[in-house]
Amino acid sequence: MSVAIRNVTGLSKLAFNIRLSLDRTLFFGNDWLAGRLTIRQYILTLWRLLTFLGKMQHNKFTSIDDKIRLGLYIPGFPSRAFDQATRKFATFGTKSPNTTVLISLTSACTYRCEHCYQHLDKGPDSALEPILVAAGELQDRGTAFVNIEGGDPFLTYDRLRRLCEVIDDRSEIWINSAGKGITLERLCELKSLGLTAVMFSMHSHDPETMNRFMGKSDAWQSMVEGVAFCHQADVAVAFNCCLTLEQFADGTFEAVMEQARSFGACLIQLIKPKAAGNWLHSHHSAFPVLVLESITRKVARYNTHPDYAGYPSISAQIVEESPEVFGCTAGGTDRFYINAKGDIQPCEFLNISFGNLNQEPFGKIFDRMRKVFDRPGETWLCEKYSSHVARLMKENSLDRLPLPETQSREIYETWDRGPQTDLYRKIEDR
Repeated sequence: MSVAIRNVTGLSKLAFNIRLSLDRTLFFGNDWLAGRLTIRQYILTLWRLLTFLGKMQHNKFTSIDDKIRLGLYIPGFPSRAFDQATRKFATFGTKSPNTTVLISLTSACTYRCEHCYQHLDKGPDSALEPILVAAGELQDRGTAFVNIEGGDPFLTYDRLRRLCEVIDDRSEIWINSAGKGITLERLCELKSLGLTAVMFSMHSHDPETMNRFMGKSDAWQSMVEGVAFCHQADVAVAFNCCLTLEQFADGTFEAVMEQARSFGACLIQLIKPKAAGNWLHSHHSAFPVLVLESITRKVARYNTHPDYAGYPSISAQIVEESPEVFGCTAGGTDRFYINAKGDIQPCEFLNISFGNLNQEPFGKIFDRMRKVFDRPGETWLCEKYSSHVARLMKENSLDRLPLPETQSREIYETWDRGPQTDLYRKIEDR
């Protein structure tokens, strides 16, 4: 029997909003009664949470085995991980916790995707122990969503299993994969360790187009087989999709949504092409404002119109990272990236490093990055400063990314992160 997936729309969504508001009123009320929050802090916590909830209404809420999620990086409710995530709003006197981490366990991969942001991340994989230590410390600091990727993490399954073993139920676990190395037995084991979903790469609805994009003739078939194993193991299926400007105009987007629906997906992440890694010098990231607005309308139609209630929820970077929602949440504002070599990066698309886990303690590197990202900004740093990354790479005769810490500092010590995001100004300045 497959995992139970249903979309929460219409009156059901309204009822859930009321239920969630009442539940958190009682949840944080216990903190007030226990003396962990003052009455002012209690009221502000609820106001912050309601402000955040208001920003989530553009999403299609999705239930996975009766745990309802507001968005991709927000753990399902009710759960201990959701409790951990919402404690972000009850933080006073210090910067609120990071809630999401993307961890690349290995660079091992059988594909050569055109857009790969890890294309120049050369070198051996990090030792596993520093990653395990970092994962434990992140949970203690409030991280509630752990997204594990590679390469393909199933190709180094022992490392993948060990990481899942040290992550307890304060965090929800998702795994990104192209399908290689997935077996029914492995999925069942990982589900017992807390795995919620596997997110597959699907960059076209057409098998041959996808195979060409990923540089291997078996890419589509590996994905299809992996999806089938997930359904057998009662693990939710999701997809990430990187579409070019042309593909939003030629019907590919709509065809991908049909395909994701036929695969029984709970969610599809739309990744905007980024000037990073293999596309560092590419034109693909340049989307005119009118095109961004058109895509935003398409996403809204699928997420909110009754005619599309049966389609998977869409998490679109151009929506989530817009000034009206979150802006840029890199650098531990809400999320950051640990690459396969152990470098701490603000996000996977911003090819700079604040240090390496194999050379310094995680906490020291993380705190250094958080000081730079003291306030959330509206600017998409990965796009605005990609040319700076490329220039420093050339000037210093570097053959790999991310930039070492010294060159990275040349960028972040003088950059302009734009105005503070309105949502975080309201939440963190009170």
